[in-house]
Amino acid sequence: MVDSKQQWKAWVYLLPALILLAVFTVYPIINTVKISLLEGYQPLGAVGGEQYAIGFANFTKVIQYKDFLTCLKNTVLLCVLTVPLSCFLALIVAVCLNSIGRLGKLLQTIYFLPYVTNSIAIGMVFAMMFNIVGLTSVEVQGYTGTFEIYNIYVDSNGVERGYIAQSWGIVNNLIQAFGGDPINWINAFKNINQEGASTYVANITVMVIYIVWNALPFKILILLGGLQGVNKQYYEAAKIDGASRIRTFFRITVPLLSPMIAYVVITGFIGGFKEYSSIVGIFGEDMGPAGDGSLMTIVGYIYKQISSNSYGVASAASLILFGIILAVTLVNLYVSSKNTHY
Repeated sequence: MVDSKQQWKAWVYLLPALILLAVFTVYPIINTVKISLLEGYQPLGAVGGEQYAIGFANFTKVIQYKDFLTCLKNTVLLCVLTVPLSCFLALIVAVCLNSIGRLGKLLQTIYFLPYVTNSIAIGMVFAMMFNIVGLTSVEVQGYTGTFEIYNIYVDSNGVERGYIAQSWGIVNNLIQAFGGDPINWINAFKNINQEGASTYVANITVMVIYIVWNALPFKILILLGGLQGVNKQYYEAAKIDGASRIRTFFRITVPLLSPMIAYVVITGFIGGFKEYSSIVGIFGEDMGPAGDGSLMTIVGYIYKQISSNSYGVASAASLILFGIILAVTLVNLYVSSKNTHY
């Protein structure tokens, strides 16, 4: 048993961290709960000395917001698509890296680079790769060029104008090289090539590719660390018994890595529900093609409310997001506890 002197010494060492935790985590959470219950809250106080109404009006505004379900749908869809895919690919890559000799160290560094790179900068690069490049406004009447005119409109002078795409991003160039038609991935203008559901699918596809690519390094690092800690005698025994690689993978590798797999799945869902910067990096602050906000997530909605000084609504939305993440995390913990081998 640790004596009281040692316990006090431990608390002294923990005190600075506990103070920082209280100031930057506990207090903001308490303050967020308070602000969410104050209707019309402003940081500088109520106008004219009026008292704030206390209640759940801010939560009602969030739930009744016409596009909130769209934000929730986008957030859940990105989580459902990216978390399982990124975890599966990370596991495969980690197993491959673990079986490589000296070259594996170099590849580990290369795979980890996206994790330490600014997500907004990477998003802009992805936008250039998938976007339409070289859009030029031209007059429709009298145009004799070979490029197809898109997004025809009438300007302030009554002149009918449109846009021509003189070139495409590298992805569409590759599609054209193999005989396919360019796809309007980013959809800079709503009526280029495709409309409605097909446009949304193309937009989500770009987001899934980017998020999975950006999430892989951290997951690979965790799983690779777990693989390197597995006792090699298990694999040697399986080899002697004549077990195939696939059987060894599912009977030895996956069970022994189950704690790490559970960890990357839980953290993946938490990160997925907080998705925001990747969408801004590719589609801009309006979080959607042509600024329509069709790809806005819950965190994007919170930022939008803060920028419009609706702090009470933003706080209420934050607590709703916290509740969703907590529920998903508890479900994941319950499921993983039934399937995790320590």
